[in-house]
Amino acid sequence: MKNPLFYRFSQLVGFLLGARIFVALLLTFALYVSTFFLFNQEESLADFVFDFRVHGIIFCTVLSILAGGIINQFYDLEKDQLTKPFRTKIQSFLKQKYFLYAYLTLLVASLLFSFLISPRVFFFFIIYQFFMWFYSHKLSKVLIVNNLTFVSLTLYPFFGMMVYYRTFSLNVFLMALFIFVILLLIDILKDTLTKNADKMFGYSTIPNFFGNKVSRAVIIFLSLSLMLCSALIIRLNGIHSIMDIYFASGLLVIVAVIFLSLQSFKKSNFYALNMLRIWIFAGIIAMLLDGIYTQF
Repeated sequence: MKNPLFYRFSQLVGFLLGARIFVALLLTFALYVSTFFLFNQEESLADFVFDFRVHGIIFCTVLSILAGGIINQFYDLEKDQLTKPFRTKIQSFLKQKYFLYAYLTLLVASLLFSFLISPRVFFFFIIYQFFMWFYSHKLSKVLIVNNLTFVSLTLYPFFGMMVYYRTFSLNVFLMALFIFVILLLIDILKDTLTKNADKMFGYSTIPNFFGNKVSRAVIIFLSLSLMLCSALIIRLNGIHSIMDIYFASGLLVIVAVIFLSLQSFKKSNFYALNMLRIWIFAGIIAMLLDGIYTQF
């Protein structure tokens, strides 16, 4: 490498991509927004800002997500070389042993900080870290279990915050169900795009095990389930807030996803996948704006 500065920069970028830094940042943002505006029903903004226990839990979550991203890319390296050639090329600037060192460092740091918060939080993150490793090591290749585990691990920190604040209601349950279904739908759509690579490297997914017809039927069923969740939320709350408008307008997005899933074009699922990803981000922004409008 003639330019050492470029080489070091490439190593840094490779590490950040390997750690799924953008996913970690998005989940951190979503966790703060949902914690303050959805789960937190009693604390004021000042109390929340100085609640270092909550910040500590979220910090441990970020470290855990980064560690999970690293160990996942370590196990998926061969498949990623085929499905994500640009990212794996950037990651090649950093040896895999350094990714493992970083994984162990983040893992230990997360558990150490969680233990300083409380033994219960430590136990919470022990379970989280174990299943993130076990998913990458074994469960990611098990039919249906891989999709359910991936979505459950994504929502695990949010469930922890819900328990921490003891926020249990029908509205929260329906919103949690909505997020679970939409993430499951996204994961299955993603599997349709990596169908051949998954089959080549031994990943048993719905598209490569059951075929296109069954996977299309599953996608439509999940889309209809999303519509039902949205309709129940609207029926429960009416249309009086930004979040209510989000769920109401989301019905059109779901109709578009169903329409795309019925198409035979190769890129249809790609468009549907990214439409749902954008819609999740829009939901986080809607929750933020709704919370600001309601509280301030």
